[in-house]
Amino acid sequence: MQSRLFTLDFSAFGGDYTVPAPSYFVLLLIGFLFATIMGCVWAKRVGQDPDVIVDLGLAMLLAGVAGGRLLHVFADGYFWDYVHLCTDPSKVDWHVTRSECVTTYDGIWNAVQGVCRPKKTDCLAWAKFYGGGFAYYGGFIGASAAAWFLLKADRFPFWKGADMAGMVVPVGLAFGRMGCTLAGCCFGKVWASSWALSFPGHSPASEAQWKDKLLEQPSDASLPVHPTQLYESAASLAIAAFLTLYLHGRKRYDGQIFIAFMGLYAAARFVIEFFRDDDRGALLGLSTSQLIGVILIGVGVYLHSRLSKPTAPTPAAA
Repeated sequence: MQSRLFTLDFSAFGGDYTVPAPSYFVLLLIGFLFATIMGCVWAKRVGQDPDVIVDLGLAMLLAGVAGGRLLHVFADGYFWDYVHLCTDPSKVDWHVTRSECVTTYDGIWNAVQGVCRPKKTDCLAWAKFYGGGFAYYGGFIGASAAAWFLLKADRFPFWKGADMAGMVVPVGLAFGRMGCTLAGCCFGKVWASSWALSFPGHSPASEAQWKDKLLEQPSDASLPVHPTQLYESAASLAIAAFLTLYLHGRKRYDGQIFIAFMGLYAAARFVIEFFRDDDRGALLGLSTSQLIGVILIGVGVYLHSRLSKPTAPTPAAA
């Protein structure tokens, strides 16, 4: 996936240069900042140390990026592209313009087939997360593991911290999906509606539709598609609002908000996946994310049955 770029201008700081930044990663960092600030405010209100939340946020960001990248490499249909980039770049096709091939990607233009190919091997392409390419559930699993270890080490009440994450993570998700909209990834199926989105030529949507013989050239703008990125962004904000404004003041046990987030997001994602048309891996007629979501709903049911049980009082000493 090639991400659309923002341009960062540093001329105001005495320099005379600009730096391109992938739109997805910029929005991801903005979401991380909002989520961390919300977590620190929550920590102060409940009498906990906000510095722990800052450390927690950084650890979850790093582990989440690593986990999301790894699941993307292995489950989103790009595995063999990364393998060929290391072993035989001639088997990799980049559907970009000729000028982009030479100037932006430093590739070799194949005029006969109208594709760009890498000029040299790159065995670390799979690790270049800053160019985009993440799978949410890989990030969720990685971030959850990091949170468990860090909160235990800091002796922070784990399920209280998990409830905080349940309220702020969907806010970060909402920003991340806005970044997906700008990057053009996670696109939906063709939809003839005034609410549909059309992505420019050489976007992931136009390339996929060209491969499906819906477009004559990958340089053509895509046919209108479901704005699935915005569906998920709106769903994430709705989940965050419900958990923060309603359930937080009514929860019956620590961990309830996190479990509710896990189940609500899995259910929303399960439905939205039916409207997506990008390659996400599949098994038994369901996408990888749908299968993981079903498992997490089961985990949530188990945790709810365990945590909601009243704790037996400790017998008094004789």
